[in-house]
Amino acid sequence: MTRTLAIWIGKRAAGALLTVLLASIVIYGALRLVPGDPVLAVTAGRRLTPEQIEALRHSYGLDRSFVKGYLAWIGDALRLDLGTSLNYQTGVTSLITSRLGVSGLLILYSAVLTIVVGTAVALVSAIKGGLVNRVATVSAALTTATPPFVAAIVLLSVFSVGLGWFPATGAGSGFADRLYHLTLPAIAMATAAYGILARVGNAAFVEELRREHVEVARSRGVSGAAVIRRHVVRNAAGPILTLIGLLCASLFVGTAIVETAFGLDGVGSLLVSSVSRRDFPVVQGIALIAVVLFVVVNTLVDLAMPFIDPRVTIGGLGR
Repeated sequence: MTRTLAIWIGKRAAGALLTVLLASIVIYGALRLVPGDPVLAVTAGRRLTPEQIEALRHSYGLDRSFVKGYLAWIGDALRLDLGTSLNYQTGVTSLITSRLGVSGLLILYSAVLTIVVGTAVALVSAIKGGLVNRVATVSAALTTATPPFVAAIVLLSVFSVGLGWFPATGAGSGFADRLYHLTLPAIAMATAAYGILARVGNAAFVEELRREHVEVARSRGVSGAAVIRRHVVRNAAGPILTLIGLLCASLFVGTAIVETAFGLDGVGSLLVSSVSRRDFPVVQGIALIAVVLFVVVNTLVDLAMPFIDPRVTIGGLGR
């Protein structure tokens, strides 16, 4: 069994590495196909001689072939060196790291809101049924169809401009003040994710509540709380946990819209400004981090599944 477990983990780790490798090739290749010369971002419209332009291209590695350029880039990335920003003239790694505090807390805040509220609404509405279930289903459908930028505009208009309960911009200073400033951005990011989780979670809980073994457990006098905990929540945890992994990983991408709307100095707003300025090293670095984060989160969820859902086996064998 130990050998089977090791092989199973090894296969998933190899699959994750292959996914990151292929994604890195796409990221590097796609940006090289973008029209326009990145050197223009450095020169800022200044007239340079052909020799000076060629020297700049050489210093940033823009004169290399695709294969040589990719191998140099991915080799540096493995050493946590993502290159030098064309606009900021500083290391991309340090540039991203300096903004991870805001983005990281925003993602964590949004993930907690999504998981707690989405799972609670899904479970309560599935148990109660009737009007409660219908109201929860409609609200989940509405929030799912609400893009983050729309949610951001509504929240800013109502709670910042209208009521004045929350600040419209800035990330605050200190942990408590930062949480206060990030409340509206976190809600804006969590809105659509909450709707998806509530709908899928509700369907999963309702399906488990209708199963025969649940009725048998109730007929034997098992308490309602025990039935919900042992037979409903545990058996529905598999698809819900998988979805949570996908949603939490996707929140990193959502920071681009929300941070821009709320004037937050995070990785998402850095990505938006770097795209507009053709700062390719920064765009490549953030895109690579997003892919790695997505793959790591979903691989961890995949590895945890057999230990959470009793129906999932390892390598075709029982646990």
